[in-house]
Amino acid sequence: MNTDSDVRALASDLSLAVVRLTRHLRGRRAESQISLTQLSVLATLAGEGAMTPGSLAAKERVQPPSMTRVIASLTDLGLVDRDPHPTDGRQIIVSLSHAGHALLADERSAREAWMSDQLADLNPDQLAVLEQAVSILNQIVADSE
Repeated sequence: MNTDSDVRALASDLSLAVVRLTRHLRGRRAESQISLTQLSVLATLAGEGAMTPGSLAAKERVQPPSMTRVIASLTDLGLVDRDPHPTDGRQIIVSLSHAGHALLADERSAREAWMSDQLADLNPDQLAVLEQAVSILNQIVADSE
């Protein structure tokens, strides 16, 4: 992997593999009541904790008006709670509701079951490579944020 051409080819192959994997994982959620955008917001709240809509918009890399609509839809579904900000009366704090936690657990369980079935067919060396790849991919994403 010494040339720019090699790196570009790897980037192309990796991007396509991630898209295909994502498509398979999306297929696990055919019965879901929420969109992928809504799911991403729930996952962010689960991982990062309660936050303002502005902070949530920044984490999700969307415009605040778009996040306002997503939060409203999740509130209507009972998946998030909206509480007054403790120090700023103009703000609210959005957090994951009990129903949101349950839905997120169900979504995660369906994806993990499918992925576990796929990984069960791999040998220990392949599993070790994937473990390293997950670490590297997480680092790439963290560095870009």
